[in-house]
Amino acid sequence: MRPTQDIYVRELVPLPSPRALKDELPMSETANRTVVEAREAVRRILVGDDKRLLVIVGPCSIHDHDCAVEYAQRLRRLASRVAGRMLLVMRVYFEKPRTTVGWKGLINDPHLDDTFDISYGMRLARQILREIADLEVPAASEMLEPITPQYLADLIAWASIGARTTESPTHRQMASGLSMPVGFKNGTDGSLQVAIDATIAARSPHAFLGIDPDGRTCIVHTKGNPWGHLILRGGRSGPNYMSDILTSAAERLIVAGLSPRLLVDCSHANSDKDYRKQCIVWNDVINQRASGNEAIIGLMLESNLEPGNQKLAGNPSQLKRGVSITDGCVGWEETEGLILDAYGRLS
Repeated sequence: MRPTQDIYVRELVPLPSPRALKDELPMSETANRTVVEAREAVRRILVGDDKRLLVIVGPCSIHDHDCAVEYAQRLRRLASRVAGRMLLVMRVYFEKPRTTVGWKGLINDPHLDDTFDISYGMRLARQILREIADLEVPAASEMLEPITPQYLADLIAWASIGARTTESPTHRQMASGLSMPVGFKNGTDGSLQVAIDATIAARSPHAFLGIDPDGRTCIVHTKGNPWGHLILRGGRSGPNYMSDILTSAAERLIVAGLSPRLLVDCSHANSDKDYRKQCIVWNDVINQRASGNEAIIGLMLESNLEPGNQKLAGNPSQLKRGVSITDGCVGWEETEGLILDAYGRLS
């Protein structure tokens, strides 16, 4: 008989089970407290019981262990200075959706050389999350591959579903079972409706295919996640952080029976994909919040140790330290200045 399946599959490489990886890299009591307390703080912000501003800040993507830990150490010191008015959560993004092709993130290609050592990438991602949580810095991450949460989600305080996947039934179902608050970005065209629909869908119970802690294929039955919320990141139609658009978005959330609270992403289409314009978005939204717009509960800022970005090409050892290899980021000095200035204005 002629083959009829796996015709274009070159190789199948087994992964360790989620349980085995967690046994190898267990969560400490400090890390557990970091995650639990941060999740609860975000929930309180979402319902308005905690009036602090949620700030999701950090590299567009993580590609270097040492730089990630150094960034977390700096963020911890900054977070303690602004804790009375702001809750800082570090972007720790390991998976990158691509419009066509490109580096897909640390889990997929941890050696940055197209060897796709995903088993090592998963271990490295968990190790980084563990170290960051042990520093008492909560982590935020985008959920892209439906299997990944079984390996890492216990160490993540806040999650997002990206603009390319918000409309995906698979990701809406996955979000319905995640244990942390989840933000849904508006579509790449700028449409808010797909994110509103996703939030509603994720609040409902679902049943879908997944894996259990031992890596066996199973049917996952979820309760529904009540902590979904909207993230505005602009789109092909232009930016959407202006006050009239935020007011309209909050009204649409109310009509849909959802909480009229939202986050604004200072990057992506809101800054015309120019990291140097993130400060414009940041300052505008901070002014709106300082003027009394309590629908704004948070901002996202792409930030790294050093500003800008660089192409991943040739020998990875030649990369500049602390510079993004995906989207451009503001440097640490600007990051600290923006957050401290906002802290003063939010008094």
